[in-house]
Amino acid sequence: MTDRSSPGVWRLYVITDEKVSRGRSHPQVAEAAILGGADALQLRDKEASGGRLYRVALQLRKLTREADVPFIVNDRLDIALAVDADGVHVGQADLPASVVREIIGPGKILGVSVNTVEEATLAEKDGADYLGVGPVFEARGTKPDAGLPLGVDGIARIRRHCRLPIVAIGGINAENARKVREAGADAAAVISAIAAADDIAQAARRLKGILEEEGQR
Repeated sequence: MTDRSSPGVWRLYVITDEKVSRGRSHPQVAEAAILGGADALQLRDKEASGGRLYRVALQLRKLTREADVPFIVNDRLDIALAVDADGVHVGQADLPASVVREIIGPGKILGVSVNTVEEATLAEKDGADYLGVGPVFEARGTKPDAGLPLGVDGIARIRRHCRLPIVAIGGINAENARKVREAGADAAAVISAIAAADDIAQAARRLKGILEEEGQR
């Protein structure tokens, strides 16, 4: 795993979601986010057919490879393998992290969604490379089934028990990004604050600046 692909050095993790992108496609959002400094990119689409998701993933794989930005596929292990993505992100209702690690091998990135210390320690034991901790703030606009917000205290609690890089997710924007870094998150995963912005590249640039600034204090 190269330095660039190590989750520990990420600050801005952008998730593409056409539900909130105001008519802009996954590749359009991805290209602008990369221009704005995204450190990692995740393709997430719960409704696309396998065929369409594969075609979109191929486009994003090309974009991210040219920009040297790690490319992660949400949930769909088959798509991640088919396009040679850099990794896959799974939730608590998906295949167990230990099984996913066996399938993808040691050279790919594995992210796991967690919201308790118990889930986090199990993910660490099962071979995760980073923890997607959340929802930190209210996030039902992009994830209707999201649980109750953990708040920044939830990040701090998991940080005390786990050494893996933490990517905070859920309702994060330029107004509250500093709080997640202060609580111990290494990076912020963002959907609406980037994909729904008037100027995606500018929004990404601003948010990354905030996340980097907080990490240097």
